[in-house]
Amino acid sequence: MTTLLRVGVVGLGRAAGLMIPSLAGHPHVKLTAAADPLPAARARFEREFGGRTYPDARSLCASDDVDAVYIATPHARHAADAIVAAELGKHAIVEKPMALTLEDCRAMTEAASRAGTILIVGHTHAFDPPTVLMGQLIRSGDFGRLRTIVSLVYTNFLYRPRRPEELDSSLGGGIMYNQVPHQIEIIRTLATAPVHSVRAVTGVWDPARRTEGACAAFLTFADGAVAQLTYSGYDRFDSDEIHYWIGESGEEKPHDAHGTARRALSEVDPERERDLRIASGYGSSGAMRASGTMHESHFGFLLASCERGDLRPAPDGVTIYGDEGVATIACAPARVYPNKDCVIDELYDAVVKGVAPAHDGVWGTASMAVALALVESARTDREIALDAVLAS
Repeated sequence: MTTLLRVGVVGLGRAAGLMIPSLAGHPHVKLTAAADPLPAARARFEREFGGRTYPDARSLCASDDVDAVYIATPHARHAADAIVAAELGKHAIVEKPMALTLEDCRAMTEAASRAGTILIVGHTHAFDPPTVLMGQLIRSGDFGRLRTIVSLVYTNFLYRPRRPEELDSSLGGGIMYNQVPHQIEIIRTLATAPVHSVRAVTGVWDPARRTEGACAAFLTFADGAVAQLTYSGYDRFDSDEIHYWIGESGEEKPHDAHGTARRALSEVDPERERDLRIASGYGSSGAMRASGTMHESHFGFLLASCERGDLRPAPDGVTIYGDEGVATIACAPARVYPNKDCVIDELYDAVVKGVAPAHDGVWGTASMAVALALVESARTDREIALDAVLAS
């Protein structure tokens, strides 16, 4: 294999629209193929990149012009597509959630292991440069032991245009499979021990959108640290207000957009909503990063408290609140979706340089175990021990 990694994209929806600029701009990647059931999406990819396109993952993975694939198909397809990729000798990045069951997560991991291929689970906010830097600072020991983590995210998630399956929890819809996994990955990136137990409450507050739109959870860790996690996607309070009015992708946001997604959706019928969702995928203006002043990507308000200091992401680094005052440590200058570039770097380093990836199938399975434990805790109204989930 040459040092240029030939990558195919499986699924040309919104997630691919966000990843493709980073794949196209990466110095060690060449986009050579794409798969999607929609002819229009395939035609656009062919015009822009000149690669071959296919109607499904198996056809693409059989190509000799592809070394690795980025899997961004509907959630229920992740396991099957990742297993096909491994069986046909392709390395893979799989979008979140890794899969909808632990059985599928393990099957994906085992398929990659048998084939000798690399599997990266791409929960990209775990790769946000400030989050990575916070983890490094915590592990340095300079601030004493980590004691608490707080993650608060309030967005308009539930009122962005959706396909019907995206509002069906049994098919991986709602925040518990789409958004809360980002928080789990961030928290696990900062933590210094495995998750021990979880306790959660979820909310389905809109009868017209019958999937979880809110979650409040408490996580304990094996070393005694704890984390509090809150998510609401009901388009009311916007947690970017307490992150310097900087959006998730690092763009500066207007302060007067309260409730706009909810109001716009109220004027759209279900058929039109589905069309709008499809239109938000690859090639749409909404799938590209905003222009203008850009900062580091982030996911809501995040605060880690150690024995001798508190740490939180800043617009372009990490702010430390210590005994001697407040200081900010800068990250590297922001790139186009720096977290997505870092996901690609991890795949490239694993495939070409033989560097063991941190976010492999075993890591991804453990994160999915936490997500599923939160769902089970909310359903049964009890604390769930992670050992029991992982043993199931």
